This record gives sequence, structure tokens and C-alpha cells, in this order.
Amino acid sequence: MKKRTLLSMALVATMALATFTGCGGGREGSTTDTAADTTKTEEKADADTTADFPGFEEGATIGVSLPWLGTQNWKEAEEMFTAQLEEAGYKPIVQAADQKVTQQQQQIESMIENGAKVIVVGPVDGSQLGAVLEQAKEAGVYVIGYDRLLENTTGVDGVVQFGSVKTGELQAEALLKGLEEKKGEAPYNIELFGGGPADPNAPNFFKGAMSVLQPKIDDGTLVVVSGQTDFTQCATVDWDNAKAQSRMDSLLAGNYSDKEIDGVLSPNDGIARAIITSCENAGQEIPVVSGLDAENESVEWVWSGRQYSTVAKPTNDLVAKTIEIIDSLQAGNGMPSTDVTADNGVIDVNIYELPPVVVTKDNAKEVFANDPSRLELLK
Repeated sequence: MKKRTLLSMALVATMALATFTGCGGGREGSTTDTAADTTKTEEKADADTTADFPGFEEGATIGVSLPWLGTQNWKEAEEMFTAQLEEAGYKPIVQAADQKVTQQQQQIESMIENGAKVIVVGPVDGSQLGAVLEQAKEAGVYVIGYDRLLENTTGVDGVVQFGSVKTGELQAEALLKGLEEKKGEAPYNIELFGGGPADPNAPNFFKGAMSVLQPKIDDGTLVVVSGQTDFTQCATVDWDNAKAQSRMDSLLAGNYSDKEIDGVLSPNDGIARAIITSCENAGQEIPVVSGLDAENESVEWVWSGRQYSTVAKPTNDLVAKTIEIIDSLQAGNGMPSTDVTADNGVIDVNIYELPPVVVTKDNAKEVFANDPSRLELLK
């Protein structure tokens, strides 16, 4: 992440005239002029996002391509996008790709062909959609990344997400706090789990967590008994709970026959529950375990004390922010201003970042005070 640098008004005006047109209600690209391509890339990375955008008609088609519906947050996103886009007067096409990159590429192509003015993409793999997103750009379609960075492409106008590095920091801080509260004096035996390597958020979660945990590993407060501390060793392919449980079974069998495991860094709630189940099956006392997404089952487990913490990233807030941006584009006001960007490997992408919140039993009622369905679970 870095602060964006604003160019002079004259340069903004020049590049805006070069890049944007009123045709098709969107943006128009070119692959025939290298100099023009460079100008457009520079504008997307650095120009004032309130430059003149042509907008598009009310009631336009809006595409939403989600990676899958296998966890509560993605199912909520499907339902909320459908309902809230309709309420805002748009015609939504909301689809999920069942964790298949090819299927997601085909869905996005279909949305382009069906005249979508904006396509919201929660990628299966943020690095594998470049060609189809460039196709959307050429067709004048705005592309908004949802929850995950869209990498290695100029065909993205911005990304709405919760702070991924901050999320990892919160998970690690909660783990340390839980160890101090539940397990007495250090040192503490722990293990580390990461999310799906195809998800660009997953290494950032791990990076944020390790920025907090590594100093404690170095000074001996924490002991990773297995020695597995690299993201590549700790990652969980496809965020698959069964794979996480199998790895935890192996870690316990190979390293904890005569030791107690005190804590586990878990990247999300499903994996947290798999880790806890594995420990119970092995006859271990439940360790302190982190989580993410505030899934209903894990909210209940946090409240009952089985899972120490989760991190709330309210889907409704993320969807609402995305629709706010779509409304701005529709009205011809362009992308809202933001002072946060991320390098996606090709350009600096505007990031619209929302703050995650750590949840423990101590603050759960406060965090969910305006969430009746989750508040109902705290009984």
C-alpha cells in the first residue's frame, strides 16, 4: 500500500481526453498504440479519480462474479448483491464459479456479452483473469474487485476490501492475548495455518500475522514445534477445511505425542473449526485458535469458549460500499477518491479499504449490537 501521488490539473485533463469517451457509457481502450496504452496505464495508476466519466443509463445491467458459495460470507454476498442492486434500480446478474477459474472467465465473458456496464469480481484466482478483464476494458465495462485484489491486469478500476494485512495483525494479536489469558506463562507451543495460495488476501493475512508473531518466535515466547513457518508450508489449498484438518492431524501425530499444543493461528473460521475438531479427536485440550469471517457457527463457538476469536468483516458493509461506487460511475462521477493503492503487478489499483474488527467473547455483544441475527446467537 502507498499514498497516491496527484498529477497536475493540466496533465489530468490531457489524459482524461485521451482515455475516456462518451461511447457505450463506459471506458474505451486501445491495443494498437503503445504510447496511448502507456498514457492510459499512467492515468489509471495516478490521475485524479474524479476526472470526467461519461456514466451510463439508469437500470443498467450489473454483473457480479463470485468465486464460490461454500462459506457463509460468499453466500451472503450473493444474496445481498441480488437484493441491493435490484433495490437500487439495476438489473443484476449474480453468479458463482465453484472455485473454477475457467468457469469464472466464461461467466465474465457472458456478462460482457449481456451488456453489463459494471462487473464486480471476487476472483477464484486473482492472477488468472487478466485476459478476460482486458476484454471487459476494451468493451467499455468498469471492473471492481470485490474482497480480493485483481492482479497482473490494467482491466480493473478499483478494489473494495477489508484491510488484509490488518486482518492478519488482529488474528495474531488475539492469539497472543488468548495464550496469556488461557495458557499461563510462556513459552507456548503453537502451529501456523494460512489460507488458499490462489487468494491474494491469504499471503497478506499471513504476512500481517507474522509481523506480530515472528518477534515472539525469535525471543522464545512462541515455539512452532513443527518448524513450519513459511506461508508455502502453512497454506491451505482452496481454503479446504478437510485439507486443514488432515494437516492438523499430521502435525499432532508427528510432533505432539508427548506435548500439549497451546495455540494455532487459523486464517478463517472454517479452518479454525477443523483445527479444533482435530485437537479434540487427538485428545488434546482445545488450544487458543483465531479465525475470520464471524460465521454463525464460529460466533457460537467463540461465545461458548471453544474458539477464542474471529474477525468480523461485515458482508453488508462491503456490498454497500461496492454499490456506492457503482452509483458514482452510473452518475458520471467516476471512481470515488481514495488515498490507498496497491501494486497489482502492472498498475497501482485504487483500494477502498474497510476496517476489520476482532471478536472475542468479551466484546461480541458490542460488535454485533446492530446485527440481530448474530446477536441472537449470543445466548
